[in-house]
Amino acid sequence: DEMDLIRASLVLWRHAEAEDEASSDMARDLTARGRQQAHKMAQWFGGQIDHQWSEWVVLVSPANRAQQTAAALAQPFQTIDMIAPDAPADAVIAAAAWPCGVAGRSKVLVVGHQPTLGMVAARLIDGADGHVSVKKGAMWWFETRERGGSQRTVLRAMVTPETV
Repeated sequence: DEMDLIRASLVLWRHAEAEDEASSDMARDLTARGRQQAHKMAQWFGGQIDHQWSEWVVLVSPANRAQQTAAALAQPFQTIDMIAPDAPADAVIAAAAWPCGVAGRSKVLVVGHQPTLGMVAARLIDGADGHVSVKKGAMWWFETRERGGSQRTVLRAMVTPETV
């Protein structure tokens, strides 16, 4: 039985619940529930990677709600303007340099928005343009695995704040 060799990881994390009203879409903050969701997910993810953060690059939309979601990780992150709300799926894939990775690290966590993340997920799942619903605060964790010389993308986990 051949072992799969994991080559790259990409986690798509939709920002947690945010307020509906603000001076602009970019200024929307997380609600109290959203802050709890972000904290729960950050704790879960840290445990999944055994707190080996040095292997990961975290890329975050400049929108307040995404910045606040990422802050729950208590880890350094990079703000990437090209993955702001309404970015095309290609922008997220390019920012993450999928499946090669960023700065020599092949594990990338992206904190962003719908419908963009759902479009990225659809492309990773079946290689086609489409839409997948990504719930607020949810993480979709993809990996590339190599077996017998061929590479494939697999969904390792899909978790929501309610399921962790």
